[in-house]
Amino acid sequence: MGSHKDSTPDSQVTPDRLPTPATAAGREGLDALLAGPGRAVIALDFDGTLAPIVPDPDRARAHPDAVPALAALAPKVASVAVITGRPAEVAVRHGGFAGVPGLDHLVVLGHYGAERWDAATGAVTAPPPHPGVDAARAELPGLLADADGGDGAWIEEKGRAVAVHTRRAADPQGAFEALRAPLAELASRHGLVVEPGRLVLELRPPGVDKGVALREYVREVGAGAVLFAGDDLGDLPAFAAVGSLRAAGTPGVLVCSGSDEVTELRNQADLVVDGPAGVVTLLRTLAEHLPS
Repeated sequence: MGSHKDSTPDSQVTPDRLPTPATAAGREGLDALLAGPGRAVIALDFDGTLAPIVPDPDRARAHPDAVPALAALAPKVASVAVITGRPAEVAVRHGGFAGVPGLDHLVVLGHYGAERWDAATGAVTAPPPHPGVDAARAELPGLLADADGGDGAWIEEKGRAVAVHTRRAADPQGAFEALRAPLAELASRHGLVVEPGRLVLELRPPGVDKGVALREYVREVGAGAVLFAGDDLGDLPAFAAVGSLRAAGTPGVLVCSGSDEVTELRNQADLVVDGPAGVVTLLRTLAEHLPS
């Protein structure tokens, strides 16, 4: 992101005190957000950021204090957006975002921005699905049965994408590494790309990522400042997008929902918080520091 990290600022967030970002660019971004919240976009990943990581993604739910914190913050800023690789409707259901007072203008950008759910209408809009996803999906069971590392891996259906998880394998990291090449070859044959994450490899259409989604949404809103929080490799494009926005004159803050599994994100962040609980504390503290 081109920002020098200092050793002196305190990045610890508590319920009654905002943290000091560890970079000059992060401090500028937080100052801009506090000075002009009515033009600020708060953008957040879902899994690992608003919701704790669990072995079965179908059981993932937002941290119990996430929705109250978002509902307190959302009316005080220009917009709150959840940007996730999940289908938008799944993120809305697992997050408990629908019909919440204060979240009337929440936006969920699902499938890395290919889908959009607006709280104001409750509707999901999306382009036609990429045909390569169905083709790859049909071949995946056979590929996993034959591949080294396939034992214990399992397939998550994501509608406009399909993912292979290795967290349940006897050697999760070994299975993840063993499957990278065969899944990349499968994706390439069907015009898809592979997005690696925390012990998951997702096959999805090219040209769609959280960075593209974030940049387009910030332009749509006309934001004067942006905060993005994420935890995984799939959030790196959004981190890069905040870097490009900063270079173009829009201040921003990068927040890592702390994980020892993804050091790249931690190393680039202005703030590192303690997982979803830390993200919720940051959101709640921001809401308390902004005027009503």
